[in-house]
Amino acid sequence: MRPYLRLLQNNPDFTRVWLAQAISLLGDWFNAIVLAALVSRYAAELTGDSTRSGLAVSAILLARFLPPLLVSPLAGILLDRFDRKRLLIASDVIRVVIVLGYLLASTPDRLWLIYVLTIAQFTVGALFEPGRSALLPSITHPQDLVAANLLGSMTWSVMLAIGGMLGGIVAGVLGTGGALIFDAATFALSALILLPIRPRAPDTPNVEESKASARDFVEGIRYARRNPTVGATLLVKFGGSFGSIDTVMIIFATAIFVLGDDGVLSLGILWGSFGIGAVLGPLLLNRLNDGSVTVMRRLIILGFAAITLGWFVLSGSPTLLIAAVGIIIKAVGSSIYWTYSSVILQKTTDERYLGRMFSLDYAGFQLATVISTVITGLALEALGNDQVRTVVFVTGFASLIPLVFWAVIVAAIERAEQRTETVLIP
Repeated sequence: MRPYLRLLQNNPDFTRVWLAQAISLLGDWFNAIVLAALVSRYAAELTGDSTRSGLAVSAILLARFLPPLLVSPLAGILLDRFDRKRLLIASDVIRVVIVLGYLLASTPDRLWLIYVLTIAQFTVGALFEPGRSALLPSITHPQDLVAANLLGSMTWSVMLAIGGMLGGIVAGVLGTGGALIFDAATFALSALILLPIRPRAPDTPNVEESKASARDFVEGIRYARRNPTVGATLLVKFGGSFGSIDTVMIIFATAIFVLGDDGVLSLGILWGSFGIGAVLGPLLLNRLNDGSVTVMRRLIILGFAAITLGWFVLSGSPTLLIAAVGIIIKAVGSSIYWTYSSVILQKTTDERYLGRMFSLDYAGFQLATVISTVITGLALEALGNDQVRTVVFVTGFASLIPLVFWAVIVAAIERAEQRTETVLIP
């Protein structure tokens, strides 16, 4: 932990961004668990059938993932043309108001309000995570980027574990309202923490803000096409997001292994298990990582392999414990590909294009997640929640596609790099 502690001690701006991320994420997992359980219960009450909540659960996940996908082109342009710090703060402040609006959804007939507010929350939030990733190179030294991203990934994972477990407990003790008020307070605190940071100006300034247009997005696409390493890396989060782990965890917790009211306790355990696995991923492989783009590309292959193994273990889980083990393995793989693909982009992308590249990066993740959520929800709606293991088993086979595809891409890139080096050698 010494490199991470040293980074936090020596870089106050990064420390503030890290704290803001941690606090905001803690509230997010409270929000996710409370709303998932609430939607599942409201849907069951409205339909009178507790085994047919899969589509309603998938719909709330779509409300979280689809807006960022649709607004990513605009988000990328804004992040490359305007002050990224101010955009992050504005995103936090607006979400305080939106999250408090969930308190009005107090009865099953107001289920629609949860969907509307979720769409609003994640439309505004589409700026935050790409913006934070794009901001890191301007508040850290190049040699600290791997440590900064690993710390961010581990923080996401730890907050998922803590927030997942505490979310189930707090929601059970204080109720839905208390958890939602806590979530709103975290966004407010995040905004306050971000106020004092002072990012470095880019070496090559962006064009005037008044000249920003849709052509900026097209230029970003062209930049990715001109740079194979960047373009290939933009496929990683898309491939790693095959299958809807969120839908599966919610169904396992609220319909198969139910603990606590509406399954909030079992959902907290499973979400916490994902957080534990996501912490372990970078810690296990970081000993093999020398910080080079070549090595990180290869480690992503191992991440994809762990995802496939996790799906298969989860599909055969007879108990909540085995299900948690499968989720941990899957999360190990997810944290590996997520962390290293982000570092590769930061190391290989021109500062002027970072906002657009990270918006495209997250758009790929959102697109795969939306498609997977729809397919998983429809499958569960047709087969019933008791057939969730079958759906997971098929997902495991589907996850072999990105594993093989990325291995082929890495081999092709390395052959091309070797040919280039041979030509350059006199």
